[in-house]
Amino acid sequence: MKLTKKSHACVRLEKNGRTLVLDPGGFSEEDAAAGADAILVTHEHADHFDEGRLRAALDANPAAELWTLAAVADQLSAGFPGRVHTVGHGDTFTAAGFDVQVHGELHAVIHPDIPRITNVGFLVDGAVFHPGDALTVPDHPVDTLLLPVMAPWSKLSEVVDYVREVKPQRAYDIHDSLLTDLARPIYDRLVGGLGGSEHVRLTPGSSAEV
Repeated sequence: MKLTKKSHACVRLEKNGRTLVLDPGGFSEEDAAAGADAILVTHEHADHFDEGRLRAALDANPAAELWTLAAVADQLSAGFPGRVHTVGHGDTFTAAGFDVQVHGELHAVIHPDIPRITNVGFLVDGAVFHPGDALTVPDHPVDTLLLPVMAPWSKLSEVVDYVREVKPQRAYDIHDSLLTDLARPIYDRLVGGLGGSEHVRLTPGSSAEV
């Protein structure tokens, strides 16, 4: 698969001429979902889910479909009958030729006073795992972990321990729009030095084979 990093939590996966886009939210490029054959959304927060961009992508490609949890699906299903699929933990499906497993149920704790919302992670082709906003450990080996490296709900020690627990071959940073250029070398050194896996940071628009 070809993996292309988009801004913040969005990535594009390409295989056999088809494209799968994960979490084209409001912190990502306006065209992050453009040309997608299938779209996966982990949860309803605006940096992962932008309703306008999803509607535009689904309108532009009448064959495109969306897989997501109920909180997002309920906002879009009426406008795209049969093309918006509600999934949850333990589900498996095929989207645009990619085999997908669903792992996880809840968003990480932001603060005890804030109710937790639902969140799912997607394991694509048994190799690439996008956890959304949670430190979910799938019950399956992971080659490439899309690592939420910096968020209001996490601290660096938790990020390092998450890499150690998942034990991927490599971890690619996502969820990084709030991480300043000044801080990036610190995160690179600590996650790469302590996590026990290869740690990779792609700039938005750059790609790698996974």
